[in-house]
Amino acid sequence: MWASLRNIGRNAESGGYRRYAWTGADADCRLWFRMQAEARGLDCETDRNGNQWAWLGDPLAGDAVVTGSHLDSVPDGGAFDGPLGVVSSFAALDELRRRGVEFTRPLAIANFGDEEGARFGLACVGSRLAAGQLTVEAAHRLRDGDGITLPHAMEAAGYDPDAIGPDPARLARIGAFVELHVEQGRSLDLTGDPVGIASAIWPHGRWRFDFRGEANHAGTTRLADRRDPMLTYAETVLAARREAELAGALATFGKIAVEPNGVNAIPSLVRGWLDSRAADQDTLGTVVAGIERAAREHAGRAGIDLDVVRESFTPVVEFQHALRDELGVILKGSATRDTGRDVPVLGTGAGHDAGILSASVPTAMLFVRNPTGISHSPAEYAAEDDCVAGVIALADVLEGLACR
Repeated sequence: MWASLRNIGRNAESGGYRRYAWTGADADCRLWFRMQAEARGLDCETDRNGNQWAWLGDPLAGDAVVTGSHLDSVPDGGAFDGPLGVVSSFAALDELRRRGVEFTRPLAIANFGDEEGARFGLACVGSRLAAGQLTVEAAHRLRDGDGITLPHAMEAAGYDPDAIGPDPARLARIGAFVELHVEQGRSLDLTGDPVGIASAIWPHGRWRFDFRGEANHAGTTRLADRRDPMLTYAETVLAARREAELAGALATFGKIAVEPNGVNAIPSLVRGWLDSRAADQDTLGTVVAGIERAAREHAGRAGIDLDVVRESFTPVVEFQHALRDELGVILKGSATRDTGRDVPVLGTGAGHDAGILSASVPTAMLFVRNPTGISHSPAEYAAEDDCVAGVIALADVLEGLACR
């Protein structure tokens, strides 16, 4: 499976993946998913929001156990974030069939659309729409960097943008959703465990900072006469680092757009996107408020106009304790794990479809060890032995939840 997926959307120069929503690479990933499902005799369908489902058993029976993740990527992302969960789900089904177990609940493997938000700037679009956390009107307003709207992109890919929207009937038929994912930090590497269980997802959001100054000639304009928004932006980036360090949180300016974007031109506009995350909502609010306060102070002194827009926000997600604890019991008592040790439970600052769905469905997550802690990068990595351990752990969980 890895071999057949490896080259889809991979950039030859960076070695990273560019699998953006409703592009050719996305279509190839969707075809790959369908082929894997059909090879296993599963019924594959695409819902109104572009999420794919591969069913074993009756989708309408209710109380289904669902697993899976996503196949899209951030710009020049790694091979594991998202795809590991989908590949492992198919492999776990293969393992359960090898064991000869009898399924007592319907089982589905899902590929959620546009999880990373790399094209339209909003993460987890497919699951947000299904859960009613993104309105149809707001979704139709989404545009990519080239000005192409989400509806236009969907139409070009052969999908109906007028059909999108909440899907409560589908979610009501799900009794549990378990998402396996590569850990996006080094907690498991530090404890020496190949697999862990998620406790919660930190609250996180994205804010757009628009700094407006005055375009002018870089070679003729005195420093004292400049209204250069790049300087205010730079001061804001440094302030974000200071505020995050003081609060024990995270703050990152990772995307920037500049106008007119000329080497010999003072910018008229610098637009930067802030990603910030913290262990609790109060801390996150304090950090973002501190960053904005510093930005406005620097802007005021430099004669720069500033607008700050919150583009997305996800509150803290506590995964259902009963399901989380059940996973711990299953894995501790599994015959495939002879350690008898408790599986570590850890929080994460990364958002996932499981976090979005948790408001509608009992959800849980498994993490596979990432020895470097690097993610959203071509250097993202998980060892084969640990990936296999993740597959076995997921199979054990699915057997405990869905099989006799």
